[in-house]
Amino acid sequence: MDSIFEKFKDRAVELWKSADVAARGKASDLLDHEVGELENIFALLVLGMFVGLPSPPVQITLELMPAMERELCLMLSKVATAHDPLGELFAVLGID
Repeated sequence: MDSIFEKFKDRAVELWKSADVAARGKASDLLDHEVGELENIFALLVLGMFVGLPSPPVQITLELMPAMERELCLMLSKVATAHDPLGELFAVLGID
């Protein structure tokens, strides 16, 4: 009798650990996505002039420029492909 309960307990613990690993992986992926979205929002706030939003004072923008090299490159690439959004989508999907 004890061996059946021990096996059941071991299986339950194993199931709980695998569910915990899956939940942690999903949570970290969600956090990575949220960080990326927050970086995009910050870039829009600082470099909003590219999409027609009012821009912050020039002094603040210039002070933040060295820390925002990646965001600036992303904004410039978005502006460059804004005239052809389907072309960008096809490029992401790998359609020639």
